[in-house]
Amino acid sequence: MVAIKAGDVEGVLRRPNPAIGVFLFYGPDVGLINERARALAERSVEDPSDPFQLIRLDGDDIASDPARLADEAGTMGLFGGRRALWVKATSRNLAPAVDLVLKGKIQDTTIVIEGGDLAKSAPLRVLCEKSQNALALPCYADTGRDLGTVVDEALKSGGFAISREARTALLASLGGDRLATRGELSKLMLYAHGRREITLEDVDAVLSDVSSLAMDAVVDAAFAGQGTELETGTRRLTAEGVSASTVLGAALRHALMLLTARLSVEEGKPVSAVMEGMRSLHFRRKPLVERHLQRWTSETLKQAIAQIQASLLDTRRLSDLDHVVTAKTLLDLARAARR
Repeated sequence: MVAIKAGDVEGVLRRPNPAIGVFLFYGPDVGLINERARALAERSVEDPSDPFQLIRLDGDDIASDPARLADEAGTMGLFGGRRALWVKATSRNLAPAVDLVLKGKIQDTTIVIEGGDLAKSAPLRVLCEKSQNALALPCYADTGRDLGTVVDEALKSGGFAISREARTALLASLGGDRLATRGELSKLMLYAHGRREITLEDVDAVLSDVSSLAMDAVVDAAFAGQGTELETGTRRLTAEGVSASTVLGAALRHALMLLTARLSVEEGKPVSAVMEGMRSLHFRRKPLVERHLQRWTSETLKQAIAQIQASLLDTRRLSDLDHVVTAKTLLDLARAARR
């Protein structure tokens, strides 16, 4: 069989080939693997709640007795009709058991396997990719259009609308794992219960690390030369009990990131291209970070890094004055940015 690409999996599952008896789901997104396996297994039988139609099997049991899977696949249902075998794989190799099934005749049975993150050379994946009666279906973390579809369908089924800016913020906070995405969407809809539209404030309240956002705001204000915003943010962090060394550490990491980016700009790379490479940067920070790149040179950033490192050492030596040292350092950075 031809290897299935990640983007084609949903289309394949909407119209599964009746000649395929074994479906192997594999990849790093455990939540997506489980979601797709469950949907296919339940759709393959008339009554998913009937344990004689949908049979769950443990991978360790199958690996210990490879013939068991073939026996189950060849067993006729007590009252006829289609059956599904849903196998949860473990670290043990299931290839011998699946090989026995594929060499025999699969009758009115769909075998669904949650295979985990299998390497290209994994025996089970190789077997299913080569067989005419099996499919190996990759499951990778949602991105772009796929993630947008998951979000839109979930909110629509819950009876919610969402503003454009809230949707943008939501998509920026999701995508690592389908199961985690579903969980975060459930929390968001529960939080907004009783209202029709989900707002940006709802997304921030449920999905954002508020302390992290506040610290990013302080660092961004310092490197952009925004004195008023810097003073307000610093007071907030102090009131919340955020340690001075934590704030300076965030400033140091930001300066090092800016230095790498600025060196690329000075080598001739467009600022827009450099910004596109900062995929881990929250979308709300990008306009300010772009301004940082335009204000700071590699030399001034090296000076800032040296100053922050010295201040970090001072906060340890003068622990009673650590917040004073931090406030002065951030203010010096803001002055340098304005110059």
